[in-house]
Amino acid sequence: MRVKICGITNKNDAVFAETSGADAVGVVISEESKRNVTPDKAKEIFSALGPFVSTVIVTHTESEEEMREIAEVNPSAIQVSADVRIPDSYRGKIIRVVSDNVHNPEDLPKNCNALIIDSSRGEGKEFNRNFAEEVIRHSKVPVILAGGLNPENVSDAIRKLSPYAVDVCSGVEESPGIKDRFLILDFLKAAGKLPVLKRKKL
Repeated sequence: MRVKICGITNKNDAVFAETSGADAVGVVISEESKRNVTPDKAKEIFSALGPFVSTVIVTHTESEEEMREIAEVNPSAIQVSADVRIPDSYRGKIIRVVSDNVHNPEDLPKNCNALIIDSSRGEGKEFNRNFAEEVIRHSKVPVILAGGLNPENVSDAIRKLSPYAVDVCSGVEESPGIKDRFLILDFLKAAGKLPVLKRKKL
């Protein structure tokens, strides 16, 4: 199972998530978020990571100018909740957010590489299981599950829903934007990941 650790605000937490087995590291660029970082800070965090982990910027902006600044960071993917235009110059993946106010499968976002089910926005609100089942059933692109996931419930969610990936933010934090390393390890293990352990020199 692919795992994204989101709401990262510093390099140390990003590198720990990567070396522990996370597939993706996410930062938030949105003034309304308690985990907001600047584009320059996002670059600094991503520069500490190796070439095989995906980098994701999460944004709720409706500003095309701000979206251009985000695209210039050149993350692997941009996760966007508003119907804002993505610059033509951006060559990464686009992940569209789906909240549980969508009742018709025909209304699922189009023109994206993946969907993420997330009505929580980092507040720990648990996802709607029935809604998630419907989205996964009808989506033509990969579906990522988010919202209230933590080390205690992620295994059950994966087993019952089989999403493309799972995304955690507040479920592995000691405070907003500061990750709890034990919780990260517990989450990754519960999601089927094993940490990469460094060998001791003999």
